[in-house]
Amino acid sequence: MLESEQAELHASYRHLHEHPELSMQEHQTAAFIEGKLEELGIEHFRCGGTGVVAILRNGAGPVVAFRADTDGLPIQEDTPADYRSVATGTLPDGTAVPVMHGCGHDTHVAAALTAARIMQREHAQWRGTIVWIFQPGEETAEGAAAMVADGLWDRAPVPEIVFGQHVVSEIPAGTVGIASGSAMAMADSLRVTVRGRQSHGSQPQDAIDPIVLGAHMVVRLQTIVSRELAPQQPAVLTCGTFHAGLKENIIPDRAEFTLNIRTLTDETRAQVLAAITRILDAEAAASGAPAPEIEEMYRFPLLFNDPTATEGVRTALRGELGESQVAELPAAMGSEDFGWLAAGAGVPNVYWVFGAYPAGTENPPVNHSPFFLPVMEPTLGTGVRAAVSVLRSALGK
Repeated sequence: MLESEQAELHASYRHLHEHPELSMQEHQTAAFIEGKLEELGIEHFRCGGTGVVAILRNGAGPVVAFRADTDGLPIQEDTPADYRSVATGTLPDGTAVPVMHGCGHDTHVAAALTAARIMQREHAQWRGTIVWIFQPGEETAEGAAAMVADGLWDRAPVPEIVFGQHVVSEIPAGTVGIASGSAMAMADSLRVTVRGRQSHGSQPQDAIDPIVLGAHMVVRLQTIVSRELAPQQPAVLTCGTFHAGLKENIIPDRAEFTLNIRTLTDETRAQVLAAITRILDAEAAASGAPAPEIEEMYRFPLLFNDPTATEGVRTALRGELGESQVAELPAAMGSEDFGWLAAGAGVPNVYWVFGAYPAGTENPPVNHSPFFLPVMEPTLGTGVRAAVSVLRSALGK
């Protein structure tokens, strides 16, 4: 089945890896996907800006959807690949940045296109309809919501379930992993602006130093997880950026930092967000500064795998890859906007991961690393086999 598709699979992957685009700017990527769908004769349409939806119909039967995300990241690639990216892009604030497929979305698209080719060719083995969702903007949590808002489920058949997969470095290439129930965390990203009073660096008594104040805030925020949540209550709070000042002898009038919060329950999320506001306001008051401005940048939903459907997916994956190649995983603290696609249709979803590096690889580069470069095989082949086996199981005659 797969051997005849491998050359096309690898060529698509190399092209996509070499030409990544930033979130919601995936114009060339969408055109590439559309070109491949036209070659296959599969009907398709644009949705959510740079998203592409394809509909593969094969008679009466169930309707299922399969999603592959398409965006790259603002990372300078530092891998030895001859197909490494030298692409650049522009962030929404106008900053020019290098762009890389540092999260493996190129593998997702290549695998989905190959799976579509196989399902179309081997149409005698299944009946029903597959809605292929090539989704932009996963990294910024914009894409799934944009597609739903653009009438995804008014323009495409509403599925009974939505499937998706993601490449990771935590399990070996050739294997897959799946969690039942809560699979990936909710995420909230916040921008905090701290207001102070500007002064000459030699006259700190005339200033309210937003750098010192912001530093106290960042350190104190770390006590939420360590001292306010029970050890059995998972959460992550990360300060990812901190910007302040223009010159070493000027105490500036403001500082800005960003936070990323991961939680698995609504109760924990509410507790952490309330604690953040309490600590930020209290630290500002302790320094004689006004309350900081807290702006929500974006958020990701909880990714919840329907337990009954997950068992069916696990059975299909074991039948294709072998029981020892399918791992049961705990909930991850990473996040995905994938769940909004199913929520928009009012149906369940199932999402699994497949490995990127050979077993025994020491300290494999993780997603979002400038060194992230999955081995082509068995990584890509496993992604295709997993997708096809699950779709056939759901759509078998």
